[in-house]
Amino acid sequence: MTSSTDAGPGTPAGPAAPRPAAPAPAAPPRGGSLRRQEARAGLLLLSPTLIITLVVVVVPLLWAVMLAFQDARLINIRRTGLFGNYTLENFGYVIAQPGFWSSLVTTLIYTVAGTALSIVIGLVAALALRDRFRGRTLVRASILIPYVAPVVAAAFLWEVMLNPQYGIVNTWLGEPIAFLTQQEGTFLGVRVPVALLTVIAFEAWRYFPFAFLFIMARLQALPPDLEEAAVVDGATPTQRFRYVVLPQLLRVVALLSVLRFVFTFTKFDDVYLLTGGGAGTEVVSVRVFDFLTGRNDIGASAAQALVLAAVLVVFLAVYLKFFAGEKEDRA
Repeated sequence: MTSSTDAGPGTPAGPAAPRPAAPAPAAPPRGGSLRRQEARAGLLLLSPTLIITLVVVVVPLLWAVMLAFQDARLINIRRTGLFGNYTLENFGYVIAQPGFWSSLVTTLIYTVAGTALSIVIGLVAALALRDRFRGRTLVRASILIPYVAPVVAAAFLWEVMLNPQYGIVNTWLGEPIAFLTQQEGTFLGVRVPVALLTVIAFEAWRYFPFAFLFIMARLQALPPDLEEAAVVDGATPTQRFRYVVLPQLLRVVALLSVLRFVFTFTKFDDVYLLTGGGAGTEVVSVRVFDFLTGRNDIGASAAQALVLAAVLVVFLAVYLKFFAGEKEDRA
């Protein structure tokens, strides 16, 4: 019995035809795949930025952390190194110094008040300059002057204006006020140094254009249909702001709060140029400078800076917990 594949009668049987061989796999292109080449090109383009960041940010940060745990002073800084004697004495010394906790409280008051005032003034300015009017571009540009002006010039201008003898501000008052001295005043029912209030006002005046730019950009991106619908429904301007505009600005205000808090908490030049850290305005950054220049104690100065950074890390962790996580949940 033969199968259907056998040769029929009269047909000579022969070997089966050979099966065609499978094509050989193509050789990979020289230099790797296209994805690998793109990764190399991207790394090559990013390498200058990575090198600059490493040299300017990462290496000094690691060096400061290393100095914070060593007995490093200006006289023996050349003998400190990676394998030095590490200790926690600098942190205990910094925390036990008189004025540490008061300077931390002053820094928090200065930061919170300066951040809040700058954002509120920036919000008011953005709402006032939102609609079209003649000369709006010029007014918007002039608002940026406090932010782009050199801090040395701005601080000197304020010192002259607030001088109790020949300052222009005191000519408007019935009794001259020494704004940058130990004199105290009442703010929200609490006795605080007038110099601290002055520094807070300077902070708000100098950096409200930063908030103005962010808020103005968000206001221009708002869809006009929402406000038009609110106007048709008979909503007042206050109601339109509270229920239509403000909810659209909350994300921007939250971001501004974080940025301004971080920048103000580590601010040094504004306070030092106005008061030198005296008259009740000694913030933590000024103490870092005093440890470094006044006492030549580099280790204690680095430890004080790390304490400052630790407070900022706690604040940023709270922000990421309650704002960034909420944004991801909505997404």
